[in-house]
Amino acid sequence: MTKGKTNAVRQTAHIIPHTHWDREWYLPYEKHHVLLIGLMDTLLDALEQDPDYRSFHLDGQTIILEDYLQVRPEKQELLKRFIQEGRIAIGPWYILQDAFLTSGEANLRNLQIGHRDAAQYGRIAKVGYFPDTFGNIGQAPQILRQAGIDNAVFGRGVKPTGFNNTVSDAGYESSFSELIWEGPDGSQVLGILFANWYSNGMEIPVNEEEAGIYWKQKLADAGKYASTTQLLFMNGCDHQPVQTDLSAALILARKLHPEVEFIHSSFEEYLNSLRNASPEGLSVVKGELRSQRTDGWSTLVNTASSRIYLKQLNQHGQSLLSGVAEPLAAIAHTIGEAYPHHLLTYAWKTLMQNHPHDSICGCSVDEVHREMITRFDKSRDVAEAVIGGSQAAIAGKVNTSGLSRYGNDALPFVVFNTTGWKRSGTVAIELDAARIYFREGLAVSEMAKRMKEVDISGRVLVDSEEQILSCRMEDLGLQFGYDLPDDKFRQPYWCRRVRLTFEAVDVPALGLRTYGWVHAGGRVPEEGHSLLRSDRVLDNGRLRLEVADDGSFTVTDLANGHIYRDLGVYEDTGDIGNEYMYKQPVGEQAITTQGIPAEITIAENRPYRAALQIIHRLNIPAGAEDRFEEEKREAVYYVERKSQRRAETVPLTITTTVSLERSAAGIRLRVELDNQATDHRIRALFPADLETAVHRADSIFEVAVRDNEPAVEWVNPSNTQHQQAFVDVSDGVQGLTVANLGLHEYEVLRDGRNTVAVTLLRSVSELGDWGVFPTPEAQCLGVHTAEILLLPHAGKGAVEAYPVAYQFQVPWTAIQTGLHKGLLAPDYRLLAWEGEGIAFSSAKIGEETGELMLRWFNMRPEAAHVQLRIEGSFYESDVLERRGKGFSHTAQDDGITLTVGSCEIVTVGVRRGDLGTDS
Repeated sequence: MTKGKTNAVRQTAHIIPHTHWDREWYLPYEKHHVLLIGLMDTLLDALEQDPDYRSFHLDGQTIILEDYLQVRPEKQELLKRFIQEGRIAIGPWYILQDAFLTSGEANLRNLQIGHRDAAQYGRIAKVGYFPDTFGNIGQAPQILRQAGIDNAVFGRGVKPTGFNNTVSDAGYESSFSELIWEGPDGSQVLGILFANWYSNGMEIPVNEEEAGIYWKQKLADAGKYASTTQLLFMNGCDHQPVQTDLSAALILARKLHPEVEFIHSSFEEYLNSLRNASPEGLSVVKGELRSQRTDGWSTLVNTASSRIYLKQLNQHGQSLLSGVAEPLAAIAHTIGEAYPHHLLTYAWKTLMQNHPHDSICGCSVDEVHREMITRFDKSRDVAEAVIGGSQAAIAGKVNTSGLSRYGNDALPFVVFNTTGWKRSGTVAIELDAARIYFREGLAVSEMAKRMKEVDISGRVLVDSEEQILSCRMEDLGLQFGYDLPDDKFRQPYWCRRVRLTFEAVDVPALGLRTYGWVHAGGRVPEEGHSLLRSDRVLDNGRLRLEVADDGSFTVTDLANGHIYRDLGVYEDTGDIGNEYMYKQPVGEQAITTQGIPAEITIAENRPYRAALQIIHRLNIPAGAEDRFEEEKREAVYYVERKSQRRAETVPLTITTTVSLERSAAGIRLRVELDNQATDHRIRALFPADLETAVHRADSIFEVAVRDNEPAVEWVNPSNTQHQQAFVDVSDGVQGLTVANLGLHEYEVLRDGRNTVAVTLLRSVSELGDWGVFPTPEAQCLGVHTAEILLLPHAGKGAVEAYPVAYQFQVPWTAIQTGLHKGLLAPDYRLLAWEGEGIAFSSAKIGEETGELMLRWFNMRPEAAHVQLRIEGSFYESDVLERRGKGFSHTAQDDGITLTVGSCEIVTVGVRRGDLGTDS
């Protein structure tokens, strides 16, 4: 361990009062909320009564202000006064999120909303605050730099942190508690590591004898890690009450140690003093901070698989907001609709209230996670309302009059592709073939009778080029519905409804395509050949899938003949860990489906899609043995537990629907688990059989390159890691990308095959960490589903597979409309762009500017280019979406070319005045 500098120069002890405020964790939200009200009342009193109580750091998250003022609105002006005076530091975040488990755009909305809310109070603390994030994302330095923040303060990721946050010197990756943190693009920030945790200055004694012992130890501990004489002491901890006698405690400290300057400080003051001290010899730590140079037992990585249903709900909610609602509202804005900033902010805030690390990580008591479901529902409802309104506004401006040639009873509808690349895939839409409104005055029975008699025969599906398409029509029969007009009372109706399922091909990126269900004078579609080659084989000319007797399958990439074998085996193991960490019973052998006969049937056979159903029936241990209950009650550290699984078994049924679409580049799996067991983990296995020492995983604005073999310090048999949209194993010639929806935990097994193991379910029974907190609902009993997309490719994942994996995250949307003329072409796109290795991230209207904001990031570590065509003038922006300098010229029809640096996140503002481009 490298020692800090000596006391030749007088030391300065910076005491920063704070509280780390988990909104919910070992208590449900409202019980923490009550404690927060008391803490804030005490803080305001201390600031009023003690002029020497100089400042308080309010945990870097502005939601604390909302939570407090919800109960104490009369305190707003007093709170605002202390913030403007710099005595309470707020921001830059809205909440303290788990960055690995929330999407890139969610991380940015968190920063944007935190800045916006803090600005209303007049001051924003420009501190990159990550006190207890369970690992830190590699792109944080770039995100912070773009937001005008040149520092990061964090507690995890580069040192061993064990039970109850005890710290060991072993495996410490930085020479000091100060370091330089460098992102993959080269951005650097000054990193401040809580080497002695963020509680190293809590509860400072006012008793002279106690204070003497306290400061002797604390000064030595801080000096042990510090690179300069500027020592940081955090006066607080989790839900720590305000130390109201801090001023007296510091007077005593100055008396006991006159050689040390004790300051009631702030991060602004501490950081300035640290820079002025010119620290030398700081380590440069690069990329992700995931505690990989540790023994692997306390990384908290398995929060990625605790209560997976929460992650799936979150993935859907994030995708609806940034992937559908925002781009649709942006397109609607270009045709004159008001952009619903207020609704989107409300939906994001509601969703982000589930993003704190103890919430989205699934590592709280059961009451917390029950309340999260309601928030997910509320956010989704608002997002769907915005989507519906934007769709209706856009569809109402699409020129559908060309379908009039099929008669006035033609039924047009519009399919939207809100991803950044053109898209093909199977789409389903429900259409009202006919309606009768209650206002027409007919009896209910007569309305029902007329709708049942509507003739829906003889219709076909046509696209905007009048090609007749194969589709499946399901008659949904008589249905009730209603309109909610802007200018009159609700309008109920009866209708005859149908569902159409078909393949939409090459729908423009950030655009739409128009279709119609029409009478076509006897014309019928030319049915393509079946994708089903036998009762076990699917083939679309690009991929061939063959299912074996045990339900595993082989996929052949027909472009090059490469074969992937033994895919889709399931593995079940015991888990005697907790919501934070997985622990397999010592000596246990995994139970797998390999070699066990499965039930295999044809699930679908359409020209555009074919599917097989595979059912595995296993008997697995019912749970852990009785000894496990004793170990939990006695708070035995999970690593030291000796329990095994029971001999008693329960059935486990795994139903897999594996499907292949005609235009698809991948194989889609929908897995349904009927879980009746406790204390276990289920994973899906996909051997890559490719020689490579590294793999790639989608993270936050980064495709991170990670080693297959852990560091030498790693002793945990498990090496699970985080992913967002996908993990990819490639040897540069062939590759297999495994994409997912809300399945954030994976492992590349050290089995000689580089098998990608994706966690589908983890059943545990306790919170873990610092006490005994039973969480029976974390056993996740009942039916669970998971969705996976397998994408073989020719070794260029960033070009061939990753865009498809990103599209997989975003649902198709469609809406019925009428026959009418319109300003928008039947095939329409907002913009045109190209860029190899570049990922599109978002399209929205900036709240500050009212202008279109477009964001991309470079998936690769070499510079690339984006060719962008949309009429208007362009300027460089940043992650806060502020106006920046213009580019070299105002774009005309030829657009502009942007150079995007290695792993760079680029945001472009567009001032525009027209409707974009036709495709």
